[in-house]
Amino acid sequence: MERLKVKIINRSGYELPAYETNEAAGMDVRAAIAEPITLQSLDRALIPTGLRVQLPAGYEMQMRPRSGLALRHGITLANSPGTVDADYRGEISVIVINLGREPFTINPGERICQMVIAPYTHIAWEPVEEIDRTRRGDGAFGHTGLD
Repeated sequence: MERLKVKIINRSGYELPAYETNEAAGMDVRAAIAEPITLQSLDRALIPTGLRVQLPAGYEMQMRPRSGLALRHGITLANSPGTVDADYRGEISVIVINLGREPFTINPGERICQMVIAPYTHIAWEPVEEIDRTRRGDGAFGHTGLD
C-alpha cells in the first residue's frame, strides 16, 4: 500500500492520529481540551484537535464519527462527514453532538472522531437539454421497496 506524506503540526499534547490496524481507513483523533466538557442530550460543541495539516492538492480530509461512540452513547459529528480542504491551514476542530438521552463527558485526550484522507475530482459542467434515461429514471427515496 502506498503511503502519502502529509505535513502536520501537532499542538494537541497527544500522539499523532494513527491507524489502529493495517487495513483501517481512518485514524482516531483526540480532543485537545484542557478540561472535560459535558454535553447534555442534543447539545453540541466545537472540539479542537490541536492539529494543522498541509494536504497535497487533490486530497481532502474527512472527519467522521467513531462507530462505538455513536452506538453506545449517541455521540456523532453534526456535519458528518466534515471536510477539511487541501488549502485550509487552521487548527482542525470538529462539531460533536450528543444525540443520546444521557449526558456525555468528553475528557482531554479522548478519541472523539476519525479522519480519512481521500482524493477528490473537480468537474467541468456540460450544460445540456436532456440527460440519458435509465431504468430507474427519477425514482427517488424508497422507490425500489424493501427487498
